[in-house]
Amino acid sequence: MDLTSPWLPPSEDDSRTQPSSPGGRSAMRCVRLLLSCTTAAELLGTVLAEGPGWITGEGSALYLLDPAGMLRLTASHGLPDWAHERYSTVDPAGDLPAAMALRLRRPYLLTPEHTSVDYPNRNAGMGTGMVAVITLPMIVDERPVGVLALALAHRGTVPRRDLDVLETIGDACAHRLSHLLDHADARRPQGPAPAPEDSGRPAGLAHPMLSLAVRAAGHGAFERDLVTGESYWDAEAFRITGQPAAPDGAAPELDRIVHPEDLPDVQAAVAEALATGGRYRIAYRVLRGGGRAASIEETGEVMLDVHGRPVRIAGLFADREHGRRPGRERPEEPAGAPAGPGSPTARAGAAPAGAAPAGAAPDTARRDAPATARTALLLALTRALSRAVTVRDVTTTVTDVARPAFGAASIVLDLVDEGRLLPVSHTVYGGPRRTELTRLADLSEGVMQHALTRSAPLFSEPGTARGQRGPLTPAAWAVLPLIASGRQVGSCLITFATERAFSREDRTLYSAFAGILAQSLERARLYDTHHHRATELQRAMLPRTLPRLPGIASAARYLPSTEGMQIGGDWYDLLRLPDGRIGLVIGDVQGHNAEATAVMGQLRSGLRAYATDGHDPAATLARTSRLLAELDTDLFATCLYLTLDPADGALTAARAGHPPPVRVADARAVELDVPGGPPLGVDPGQPYPLTVGRLAVGETLLAYTDGLVEDREEDYDESVQRMLGGLELWARRTGPDRIGAAPALERLADLLTLNVTERRSRPDDVALLLLHRTSPLP
Repeated sequence: MDLTSPWLPPSEDDSRTQPSSPGGRSAMRCVRLLLSCTTAAELLGTVLAEGPGWITGEGSALYLLDPAGMLRLTASHGLPDWAHERYSTVDPAGDLPAAMALRLRRPYLLTPEHTSVDYPNRNAGMGTGMVAVITLPMIVDERPVGVLALALAHRGTVPRRDLDVLETIGDACAHRLSHLLDHADARRPQGPAPAPEDSGRPAGLAHPMLSLAVRAAGHGAFERDLVTGESYWDAEAFRITGQPAAPDGAAPELDRIVHPEDLPDVQAAVAEALATGGRYRIAYRVLRGGGRAASIEETGEVMLDVHGRPVRIAGLFADREHGRRPGRERPEEPAGAPAGPGSPTARAGAAPAGAAPAGAAPDTARRDAPATARTALLLALTRALSRAVTVRDVTTTVTDVARPAFGAASIVLDLVDEGRLLPVSHTVYGGPRRTELTRLADLSEGVMQHALTRSAPLFSEPGTARGQRGPLTPAAWAVLPLIASGRQVGSCLITFATERAFSREDRTLYSAFAGILAQSLERARLYDTHHHRATELQRAMLPRTLPRLPGIASAARYLPSTEGMQIGGDWYDLLRLPDGRIGLVIGDVQGHNAEATAVMGQLRSGLRAYATDGHDPAATLARTSRLLAELDTDLFATCLYLTLDPADGALTAARAGHPPPVRVADARAVELDVPGGPPLGVDPGQPYPLTVGRLAVGETLLAYTDGLVEDREEDYDESVQRMLGGLELWARRTGPDRIGAAPALERLADLLTLNVTERRSRPDDVALLLLHRTSPLP
């Protein structure tokens, strides 16, 4: 198995047929899906995709016992390279967590303290002290199968109910793996494909009866890594397509095997499958030796990563002529003919190639079929690009959908910025692929600028200057100028691994794609510009820095929402009051749009004015509530305002529908008892109760908006308790003598927002303000 491969989420069809919980996940649903998985990687992916939201995914792994009795890393997600090298094999007699869990035959939990300090490498806990790791032994009928290791977002103790859920998930994985190991190999194939004279066993099928059944059905297996571009076929796949077997199992290019008349239809179906993910089925003709055409059927699945990007395609080729009795001829079915309701061609609405329109002659239909298929390909690419919102989304769509559909090795996008072309394609990749695209962008800078200046596409010619081609020069390429509404948007380079001739139809197709891409990029750049301005407007309304106050240390964070306009109405403030006291304000205006930001700015200014006039927190909130009611808006806001006297620690506080502040003292974190009133603007005549208390030297105060703890997949109260546990953990680890140091408080602010930044989406913006009393004033 490729240890660095992303986890595999369940298919769309599965998710539609299974009942879902209100939050989209449930333990029972997860167990049901686990019992239908077919590989170890799919099991791990299902746990991460469908298990409780507090399973973070980063740093999770699945180990299987090999015949030598060693635990071997078989599937992983988010493990760094050093972990693959150091922990790819674990001795069950050792002291590592996986070995301990298997030896003890019970879950072995590493608390956040262990993962950040005591674990063999502190990076295992991402250095946060806020991530727990649990290793679950997978045992069936007293027979050990392996170990499942999961990273958890528990920042305090892991409650018993969560341990029960984890043990249930581990048991389900164990029983499914036991079944797979008895009937088929749950491990992915390693090494080269078998030679044609070998057994011909399809890749990954270790059980002889299953291998024989697949071969008897005339099927061949294939796999393609969409990130690296590497493809693998087994021996049967080469036989079915009539291609000479490659020693390393590397698959030939798409245009080398598909009948030229069917290629556009296949490209359109592939583009649609890549854009939607999940299972697909298409039929097309291939060219075998002597130019003879044969019909095959391709059935597979496009696998998506945690961000919904296609990362892998795997499936089977079937010889549609296999098993046909001699003398019985069957009419050829052209490429893209829907082989079932899940066919991407059927979803795309494309007619099968060769299908005659009403009243059209068969010869006319055959001539028009390639044009119809190219139109279907452009429609599929247009649909995919229409869903892209930002420039990064467009670049990702081009990389994930257009590149595989065209059969291209790479696509480089350059955008015009102040008269210069700047490459952006590498931003959607990491590691070696990013370096490769950067080099390719540097190499092609001149020709991409030339094509844009001429406003005409450029195509390579086969054999041209072959002897002068360097090691980085692509075998074939097309450079497309991107022009929208008469404005130069950028340039696009499409490279291919083998030489090819671009027909007139090909050049027309790429030119049309360039027009669609240019329009998408122009729209995306406009969105990015508006969003940047809105974000800058909101940040301008927040304090640039917190004031330095005697006897007080402070830290603050703000994170915008990742949905909608990605702006909101959260704000915070730290005030110097005329009588020497300090004012702490945090609030949240309803909504995530420009109006919420504007109202937030008005409330912040109004509350600051009332506070500096000397009003206590209760009177300040009452006046601010009346101010909001008088504004021309239907929005309301929650708010917390408290004052602190640095000399003696005296606190006064009032709350308008806002989460209560948290006090951290003596390694304990508790919510302050601050009775509250309605949100601002709801009942302007309602008074707010005033609470009096004290903050001792060495104690810390946290004020936050609900976006910090609110999670659609978890009960709100449980999220709050998890945060309180994390605060207590931080206090124990940091120690009373270091808590007041500015770096420690900044570190705490980062830790509190860590769990938020790791979520797939952030529906609400987040604000927090930390205050620590370091010493009494003289």
